[in-house]
Amino acid sequence: MLAGKRVLLIIGGGIAAYKCLDLIRRLKERGAAVTPVLTRAAQEFVTPLSVSALAGEKVYTDLFDLTGEAEMGHIQLSRVADLVLVAPATADLMAKMAGGHADDLASTLLMATDTPVMIAPAMNVRMWEHPATRRNLATLLGDGVRLVGPNAGDMACGEHGPGRMAEPLEIVAAVETALGDGLLRGKRVLVTSGPTHEPIDPVRYIANRSSGAQGTAIAAALRDLGAEVIFVTGPADVVPPQGVQVVAVETARQMLEAVEAALPADAGVFAAAVADWRVARETASKIKKKNGQLPVLEFAENPDILATVAQRAKGRPALVVGFAAETDDVVAHATAKRARKGCDWIVANDVRPETGIMGGSENAVVLITEDGAETWPRLSKPEVAARLAERIAGVLAGN
Repeated sequence: MLAGKRVLLIIGGGIAAYKCLDLIRRLKERGAAVTPVLTRAAQEFVTPLSVSALAGEKVYTDLFDLTGEAEMGHIQLSRVADLVLVAPATADLMAKMAGGHADDLASTLLMATDTPVMIAPAMNVRMWEHPATRRNLATLLGDGVRLVGPNAGDMACGEHGPGRMAEPLEIVAAVETALGDGLLRGKRVLVTSGPTHEPIDPVRYIANRSSGAQGTAIAAALRDLGAEVIFVTGPADVVPPQGVQVVAVETARQMLEAVEAALPADAGVFAAAVADWRVARETASKIKKKNGQLPVLEFAENPDILATVAQRAKGRPALVVGFAAETDDVVAHATAKRARKGCDWIVANDVRPETGIMGGSENAVVLITEDGAETWPRLSKPEVAARLAERIAGVLAGN
């Protein structure tokens, strides 16, 4: 809950501004006080009167409002909040933040604040994918700005893809995490989860038998300890947790790209079951049977995401945790994998069909560290996740 917390809500000028009316209501339901700031463009979508009525507070709009400055100067306004939330964060607002501009009330507040900042981006898919926006996002993440969303879906402009502002309850969950008092508050953790699908043709693909349940549970456990979690997931069977930044991918190469875009991070937990190989030449049309002749598929090796991150010369997370799904000699293979990949820990498990672990609700793991192998009892996947999150918190507390 958010009792006693104050959120400075900067509403940007996008069609998603209408969601902020519900967002204000949801924040207040949980006990938060909301001080709204509307950009000039935001007032084209929502009115100061409606926002003020829901927030129960004065709405700030003008940097040079003499009455407003007399009541609360913009420097003070930027610092009395526990969190500055920008929603929707338009491409223009993100560019101003990344460039250090301060030419209106919203951008001046963002430059003057010494409290945590969170953005909920919303824009056309092409704008979100534009190199300038990607550079600005990387700058903001490097500055410690928290991110929630955006989601993929249909847009008001008629296009489809990433760029929709996160839903109000998702943003509220992220705010609760940011303002919580967990052991990992202020830490940024990257988690990969689920399988990858490597296409053979438009209807067939190569995959691993992973539900994504363990990775999802780990992301939720880290979130519950106050971490900012970037959750990169393949096509999993389970729904991603709320209150984390979800990046959905399909292939190993897409996952690597998403992981590198999410860095820097304090820790990385690589629980995804990434396909080791892909078809070298995916066909554009469905492969047909030809008089009993078998198709010949040429394979290529996928990038090794765990090793790539663990062996980074610059920007390596302080703690890199890999997973090893083995069917025999679990400890020996996992120990060798830890040395080969260069990661700090390996979480190993026996995934023979008779164990029921792959795709099941329980897990039995062995934690491999530089100190040796530590066997954990068979637990539910959320219990394994909670125990692992606590161990991660213990390491990061000293960093």
